[in-house]
Amino acid sequence: QVQLVESGGGLVQAGGSLRLSCVVSGRTFTNLAMGWFRQAPGKEREFVAAISRGGGSTDYADSVKGRFTISRDNAKNMVYLQMNSLKAEDTAVYYCAAVLRFRDSTAGRYSTAYNSWGQGTQVTVSS
Repeated sequence: QVQLVESGGGLVQAGGSLRLSCVVSGRTFTNLAMGWFRQAPGKEREFVAAISRGGGSTDYADSVKGRFTISRDNAKNMVYLQMNSLKAEDTAVYYCAAVLRFRDSTAGRYSTAYNSWGQGTQVTVSS
């Protein structure tokens, strides 16, 4: 069973940066495709970014493209989300998620594609 633990959330002013981390255990990390999602109060969980098992392919929601970067360190079993130029509308609980593989190049955008989730980390951006 895969375990995922996120960290790095916090309170930041608009325009600032945060880096979220997610450590993965329970399965060979290089066999897992990874994603980040977020959920704001009263809203549905939404896709943020995804990365393939080898790290060579990434995908981003339009709302974060150019501001956020997903990356992974397969030697440390870690996936990261570097968030720059943060906006108030980025405020949410951020979750990392894992699955053995993406069915196709856009499958990582859908929460139903994943079968393991972390507990989430709160990101609050003050305007």
